Amino acid sequence: MELTVGPNQFFWSAERWASFYDALASAPVDRVVLGELVCSKRLPFYQARIPDAVATLLEAGKQVSLTSLALVTLKRERKQAAELSDMGVEVEINDLTALTYLPENAPFSVGPLVNVYNEGTLSWLASRGAKRVCLPPELPLGSVSVLAKAGADLGVAIEVWGHGRVPLAISGRCYHARMHGRAKDNCQFACEDDADGLDVRTLEDQPFLTMNGVQTLSDTYACAVHQIDSLKEAGVTALRLSPQSNGFVEICQMYRDLLEGEKTADVIARDIQEMDENIRLSDGFLTGDRGVDWSGHSLVR
Repeated sequence: MELTVGPNQFFWSAERWASFYDALASAPVDRVVLGELVCSKRLPFYQARIPDAVATLLEAGKQVSLTSLALVTLKRERKQAAELSDMGVEVEINDLTALTYLPENAPFSVGPLVNVYNEGTLSWLASRGAKRVCLPPELPLGSVSVLAKAGADLGVAIEVWGHGRVPLAISGRCYHARMHGRAKDNCQFACEDDADGLDVRTLEDQPFLTMNGVQTLSDTYACAVHQIDSLKEAGVTALRLSPQSNGFVEICQMYRDLLEGEKTADVIARDIQEMDENIRLSDGFLTGDRGVDWSGHSLVR
């Protein structure tokens, strides 16, 4: 089973962004998706660094893709979508709008923000040239199994969300700007102060969601370590690991050790939780009654 690093969902400085991808060159992962997924206003801060990051990752033997935005609405965003294929690497579609701008017959991949919930959708995407699909993280294991089988028949690699805060929604409104009393067009990049998103708590002070500009994420970090054998048996070909600001290369190594049988799922889950006392794990979308459920043991804080 391969390991894919999904696009960074957060707003980091250009230096931090570039350092992150330099470090990934030596990480034990097979594929890296980079670019701007959440907010096009963030892109100019690091856009000039993307070619060097792509070159570094390719030289390190990684497969590389560029993501589309999750929500393409503005003229400049359509222009950005049209320019993605100019880099000469595979494009990952996270908004079907971006399909319009791909060269005819160009192979592409599909990210988890596209609602691939059934075999019909998967078949249609394959007919358009999709070679890989990362399934939406809210799908249960039974649905994953059905789609993995269909993908094998269609020659489409099936990937699932393996680690990281789960993308739940994208909005036309910016939550970070609203919280600071600013308009979206004058947000002053309030989201840059929250490297892994801003925690949202209920009125009873219970952890609830995470805010990331126009994006809503889960408070918990999805963690598929206890389902690896089931996912392999289902025919899933890759796990997606979503970037976080601290210890990410170490997390990549943990998942590689797990896939190669060098460490157990319980050990990996414990090590992940010990890295950051604020991390709560979940795997309920795959096997539980609720997405927030966790089949393992949580550390007592």
